[in-house]
Amino acid sequence: MATGGWGPGNGPGQPGNNGQGNQGGWGAPYGPPQGGPYGPPPPNPGPYPNQPPYPYGPQPTRPAVRRRRGCLSLGSPFGLVGAILRSAHRVATRLFVQEGEGRIVDRAVDRVQLARTVLGAAATVALILAYNVDPNRWEDAAYGGAAQLILAPFVLIIAAPLVILGFIYYAPPHLRPHLRSRLRAPLKAVGWYVLTLVVIGGVLVPTALTVNADDGKSWWEYVLAVASLIVIVWGLPFFFMASLYSARSAFNSAQVHPMLPPVLTLTLVWVFAAFSVIGDGMPGGPPVVQFCSMLGGPLSVTAVSLWELRRMKTRFGVTLRA
Repeated sequence: MATGGWGPGNGPGQPGNNGQGNQGGWGAPYGPPQGGPYGPPPPNPGPYPNQPPYPYGPQPTRPAVRRRRGCLSLGSPFGLVGAILRSAHRVATRLFVQEGEGRIVDRAVDRVQLARTVLGAAATVALILAYNVDPNRWEDAAYGGAAQLILAPFVLIIAAPLVILGFIYYAPPHLRPHLRSRLRAPLKAVGWYVLTLVVIGGVLVPTALTVNADDGKSWWEYVLAVASLIVIVWGLPFFFMASLYSARSAFNSAQVHPMLPPVLTLTLVWVFAAFSVIGDGMPGGPPVVQFCSMLGGPLSVTAVSLWELRRMKTRFGVTLRA
């Protein structure tokens, strides 16, 4: 009986016999195949054993393409100006925005202060449009705001020591040594601000008085010219930011006591109101508008500052006489 192509035959001479020494027949001369016509299969062939690895072997990776920053790169004027402003801002915040470990962050107070500032600016613009007929009113308003920003640190340097001394004297006797020991941070901020003024004045004033573009320059005139360029490019933005942050943080007075910045803000706003009346007189308009324009800003700042002090006491438990 035939057994098929791979099976042994019925006898030694029959076709299909795969015995030893019998090479005739239809069987394979080397015995049955082992594992199919292509050798043993892989150990774990998967669903498609004849397919190459996914999808065609490991793919070459492209090097990361560096994105071009365009006009904001350091090689462009805008990028260079941005880098200078960021550097000045970083140094100004490090020196003049140190509110201490016990600083109180009250988002509600921040929102109310922002709303008061926006409403005050809108009221000022409305009063200028309605009652100020001076053609240079916008320039005067801009110069007045810049002058207040520049003068605020000087007013604080003069008035803040008196306010802080009265604040410490009002505190209980057992707290006074502790408050006096924390005066280092405000004094340090005042010292940095005065040093900034000395450096800017000490560079720009001699340069304006001695350097002459018509005659031959000596080496020290070149040094003064380079120093003046550095002061103008980096020092003046730093001075502007230092003035802004010094007025806002009251020279880091919160490190002495959290209630000091609102108290100093009250003092500062009324001093500026007095200077405005003495220097410029009453604003234009009817008497009611004049008094609202003159007292609206100081009264609104006073109300917000008193509300902030009350929230410190009722919400956060910060007091001075306790």
